[in-house]
Amino acid sequence: MEPKTAPEPGFWHLSKEDAFSKLSCSQKGLDNTEAAQRLKTYGPNTIKNNARSSALLLFLSQFKSPVTLLLIIAALLSAALGDVTDTIIILVIVLISSLLGFWQEKGAADAVRELLKMVQLHCTVMRNGTSKEIPSEDVVPGDIIVLSAGDIIPGDSLIIESQELFVDEAAFTGETYPVEKESCVLPIDTPLAKRKNSLFMGAHVISGKATALVIKTGKDTEFGKISSGLQLRAPETDFEKGIRKFGYMLMEITLILVIIIFAVNVYLHKPVLDSFLFSLALAVGLTPQLLPAIISVNLSTGARRMAKQQVIVKRLSSIENFGSMNILCSDKTGTITQGKVTLKDTLDIDGNHSDKVLQYAWVNASMQRGFQNPIDEAICSGYKGSKDEFTIQSEIPYDFIRKRLTVVVKNGKSKLAITKGALNSVLSICDRVETSGGQIAAIENSRTSILQQYQQLSDKGFRTLGIAFKPAAEAGDFTRDDEKGMIFLGFIALFDPPKPNVIATIQQLNEYGVQLKIITGDNALVAKSLALQIGVKAPKILTGAEMQKMSNAALMHLAPLTDIFAEVEPNQKERIIAVLKKAGHVIGFMGDGINDAPALHAADVGISVDTAVDVAKEAADIVLLSRDLDVLVKGIIEGRKTFTNTMKYIFMATSANFGNMFSMAGASLFLPFLPLLPKQILLTNLLTDFPEMAIATDRVDEINIKSPQRWDLGFIRRFMIIFGLLSSVFDYLTFGVLLLLLHTKEKEFQTGWFVESVISAILIVLVVRTRLPFFKSLPGKYLSIATIVILLFVLFLPLTPMAAWFGFVSLPLSYYGWMLLIILCYMISAEIAKQFFYRKMNNH
Repeated sequence: MEPKTAPEPGFWHLSKEDAFSKLSCSQKGLDNTEAAQRLKTYGPNTIKNNARSSALLLFLSQFKSPVTLLLIIAALLSAALGDVTDTIIILVIVLISSLLGFWQEKGAADAVRELLKMVQLHCTVMRNGTSKEIPSEDVVPGDIIVLSAGDIIPGDSLIIESQELFVDEAAFTGETYPVEKESCVLPIDTPLAKRKNSLFMGAHVISGKATALVIKTGKDTEFGKISSGLQLRAPETDFEKGIRKFGYMLMEITLILVIIIFAVNVYLHKPVLDSFLFSLALAVGLTPQLLPAIISVNLSTGARRMAKQQVIVKRLSSIENFGSMNILCSDKTGTITQGKVTLKDTLDIDGNHSDKVLQYAWVNASMQRGFQNPIDEAICSGYKGSKDEFTIQSEIPYDFIRKRLTVVVKNGKSKLAITKGALNSVLSICDRVETSGGQIAAIENSRTSILQQYQQLSDKGFRTLGIAFKPAAEAGDFTRDDEKGMIFLGFIALFDPPKPNVIATIQQLNEYGVQLKIITGDNALVAKSLALQIGVKAPKILTGAEMQKMSNAALMHLAPLTDIFAEVEPNQKERIIAVLKKAGHVIGFMGDGINDAPALHAADVGISVDTAVDVAKEAADIVLLSRDLDVLVKGIIEGRKTFTNTMKYIFMATSANFGNMFSMAGASLFLPFLPLLPKQILLTNLLTDFPEMAIATDRVDEINIKSPQRWDLGFIRRFMIIFGLLSSVFDYLTFGVLLLLLHTKEKEFQTGWFVESVISAILIVLVVRTRLPFFKSLPGKYLSIATIVILLFVLFLPLTPMAAWFGFVSLPLSYYGWMLLIILCYMISAEIAKQFFYRKMNNH
């Protein structure tokens, strides 16, 4: 069947039957052939642009620099005036440079796209009459989706049936509280915030369950319309901000230099067009043109290495924050503990083992149809009794406000409501207790002993839940309002032991300058017991209730000193992270629950796991394929390696380029000819950039991994000036040798300086790439090979037929002796300057 057009202007005014008819589908869902056909018709269910157009844009973006565009125009102008050879050479060099940048960035983007497929969001749909999990991008209009707590809604949908369904729609309505949804028919003029029978793409289920018919997907959804109106962009990371400010700083220096040099050359009566081309080529020479490509390659190489360590990076720029992170906030379940919750015992109100508590706990855990969790699995596997006596009638799913779950079951002729949940939450709806002798009594006389029993179990490190029951009325539905007047039955004691290697891992995190803080909903006694087990000697604990009474200023003082935040409400997680960030820390937050999304967004690095609910995975920057903290430590090391290698390129490019351009600017003032022709400057720039492309694979010293790395523009500026000026000193020594000792003419001078300039720039890389003496930290294999290849190419270039294209000539043998001496002195001086520079920086 060909689908009819999706209903316009809306669908909330349609009955289920009308919607099925308009979309030519039924409650059994689509068959696979029909779904595949619709996917072709409607396109993938995504609001992102397709990759093909972005490849072309990526290539064109390599030419977006105003300096590059001016250079192309000037080269074409030069051709119009008859100098065609120079024009072709300049355009070919610019094209090669841009192709290299495009090739590197496209490779990086493709690699990341492959990695992201590993953490793709999925949803459950009805296909061929049975439920099946498919990628959210494959959902089409006419699909029947099955939703439960934690699911992200994959398309604008009409509810077919629902049960206690609450949805977070803050992105559309601005309403922070979850909205209750149900199946009904509404007037066509109902505003978006009141459409209680509609679900919108991008919203997520807080609690309850539903079956819904997808009406619109991709860019046709409300979310699609909002995002096409806005340029959806994640907040700028510290790293991105640094790169942007660095770019502005280079632009200012370049602009000033270019204007001065052009003016002086014209004043000295050198040809105007040559002077203009020379100034532009200088500008290109000063700009690290390949910086965007090198950053992309470094980050994507880092992402690939991290993937091997089971860490998938969803947002590349977050790698730098991962390396800068100095506080990691994490839940305890599954990261600190084994995540295999085990049932210790079921006890009556006097603390004796009770089979009835175990049976009622099993009924509640096994009959509930909402969000599957380790506690219910532990209870079910701990129960060995009869499993045939009860049939489910209805349920009130768990939510984070009530903190309990109620099921109504039939046992023979009688109906029972059984509630389990956080002890205080269960106690608040009880007015009676069942004693160990089976009598029903008022709760008041037993409340103190119940709380004492709870404290003793918590002190031993057991997570303790309460269980209660009451007979339910035969007629009518059981609702939230009926959760009262219940009979308290006893306790469920559970334990989740720490992972065997967790103490060593936490010590390792501390060695790398990362402090671990545990944020948990468990009570303070359980949290303290765990802290002692994992080697925290005198844990400082702050509870949610204490935080509630604190001002932000007081919390900002206490939070960095706290080891464990216990009894924390979901909305307090975000506050803890915001306060720690304000105190100047770079915060990682690890979460996998429905209520963790705001905190994952707020953190500098949101970390989730592959088994997390959709809404947590979507909010995270980084997804772990394993819950081990070990994996996280490996990821932090890779993040720091990536950041260090990116900074290496910046140090190399700025110091070498700044030095060369400063020398060239000075030389052009006293020489009767241009120190290098525009095409020679561009070739210098291309050849010095070439080895630096291998920087992503370079070795990183332990000293760079041991502590969090932060972007520091002042540090880069000082580095650039000191090493740039040092480079210039040796350039002027080269000029002296060429002019005063060898008495060279224009072409010999240009050839001699080109050879010295490129060789010194690629060899100085060996010095500035490490804080250690360069002979103690050797470069990686690919960087070494690239350096040797360019070195040989530059030495032999003046002897080849290609030399004539660039205006080079062969040099006297004595020049190479002088050059060797100058470069040796330069490298030794740079090594001394480096040691002095870092010592001075450390003293600051």
